[in-house]
Amino acid sequence: MYLLFCNLPVNDIIGNSIMVPRLLRDILVPPSERLISYYECVVQAFISHMFGTSSHTVLMIMAFDRYVAICKPLQYVAICKPLHYATVLSNEMVIKLTASAWGVSFVLVGILLGLTIRLNRCRTLITNPFCDNASLFKLSCESVFINNVYGLTFTVVLFTASIGSMFLTYAKIAAVCLTSKNKSLKSKALKTCSTHLFVYLVMAICGLLIIALHRFPEYSDHRKLSTIMFHIVPGSLNPIIYGVQSKEIRKFLSILFQDKKILPSF
Repeated sequence: MYLLFCNLPVNDIIGNSIMVPRLLRDILVPPSERLISYYECVVQAFISHMFGTSSHTVLMIMAFDRYVAICKPLQYVAICKPLHYATVLSNEMVIKLTASAWGVSFVLVGILLGLTIRLNRCRTLITNPFCDNASLFKLSCESVFINNVYGLTFTVVLFTASIGSMFLTYAKIAAVCLTSKNKSLKSKALKTCSTHLFVYLVMAICGLLIIALHRFPEYSDHRKLSTIMFHIVPGSLNPIIYGVQSKEIRKFLSILFQDKKILPSF
């Protein structure tokens, strides 16, 4: 679980190190000096979309990890083997899952930006706080029908696969816990799934808020703020959510913040 979890902070570091420093710099300079080259904008857009896509794919493989770890052995269901967790989730499987999460994101985002780069440009103004695919293809005077179709398909497929895998995984885990009388299994499921599910909900809500605000042009300023929050909020909360789960960290914090008793001097 923790090897797979390492993908989240790596993704947060890559995504935010490209966007946040540039955004802070632009805030401190006049609008006339907020300039960026086209190729730097493409790189920023690619990293930004990789960040959002990888957040979904990484949490999807982590959901599979939770399923294998919690689900008790069921007759005729070969994959459900918590007692063989180390066999099912071997080092080779972890590498394959990690590579698939990043590889799928790279291919999907690569096609997305590739369709945009092919367009000729006739404009130079970007109204978004940072570069993304929509900002780039809006610089073109050519038809962007293919870009809109692929972008919509890309979003629908990603969210459908993400939400669907989460629903199926947790529905199966819930069914196993409800039919089981093993209290330790239920406790383990609650402990390990609550953090993962909360992290996913934070990320999904931030992403869906951006998509919803795209439908209301009058709330463009709110959409800009939500796109910034999508990069900052999940990346800031992930270490806290998973850190609190650690018994050693909780013990250290309880000792650190507990009131110290002071003995009288007489």
